[in-house]
Amino acid sequence: MGTTETEFMREALAEARASAEAGEVPIGAVAVIGGEIAGRGQNRVLRDVDPTAHAEMVAMRAAAHAIGNYRLVECELFVTLEPCAMCAGAMIHARLKRLIYGACDPKAGAAGSVLEVVNHPWLNHQMLVTSGVLEVECGELLREFFRQRRT
Repeated sequence: MGTTETEFMREALAEARASAEAGEVPIGAVAVIGGEIAGRGQNRVLRDVDPTAHAEMVAMRAAAHAIGNYRLVECELFVTLEPCAMCAGAMIHARLKRLIYGACDPKAGAAGSVLEVVNHPWLNHQMLVTSGVLEVECGELLREFFRQRRT
């Protein structure tokens, strides 16, 4: 039996928790190709002093290096939070097969919450999108992180 969406999202959540432990916003991602994790990512913007080091970008870079191709046409990306416009744009350029995310982002989501960058009808690439996988757990991790920061 193959790994389920829930199991891959739990791997993304593990990356998000590691991100929080490092003082970063707890968002994690795993890039899956052929049922195997080809790349892992967690927010690294503070550690790398890099505004593009979002979890999705880190995971896609790792997967691209793993397969030796920047086109990720067979890749499914599991991420704990709906991607921003930057990450959504990179997913389109990489020709990602599928995006699976946990919690919606009502402030910056670009897969339908605020913007529709993913699968915009005028863009040249469309991908399958599944939202809400472990949504409560993904959202609670972020809420707790910011709750602790405020106190």
